[in-house]
Amino acid sequence: QVRLVESGGGAVQAGGSLRLSCKGSGITYSSTCMAWFRQAPKEREEVASILSDGTIKYGEFVKGRFTISRDNAKNTLYLQMSNLKPEDTAMYHCVADSRDYCFDYDRVIEYGSWGQGTQVTVSS
Repeated sequence: QVRLVESGGGAVQAGGSLRLSCKGSGITYSSTCMAWFRQAPKEREEVASILSDGTIKYGEFVKGRFTISRDNAKNTLYLQMSNLKPEDTAMYHCVADSRDYCFDYDRVIEYGSWGQGTQVTVSS
């Protein structure tokens, strides 16, 4: 059974930084794509994704401020966030998919395994 646990969220001021972590179990990171989604009150966005071969894709709104990475030995996914803005405020969810669908928004929504999320709140 796949289990994903996010951590690292919190409340920061605009311009601050956070690093989110996602610890996984029941999966093999080397053969599974991973992604970060964020859920705001009125919308859900894919923040960043990394395929099993290491290919990375970012949401256009990131503007070069975020970096996704993974440590397969530790079964952990990371999201380094810098220059945070109030519009980054959201619940951030870690997603894993064994079929490498992380660049396909609809498919990863349907088939991915989701963590419960970690809250990020950015104040101005």
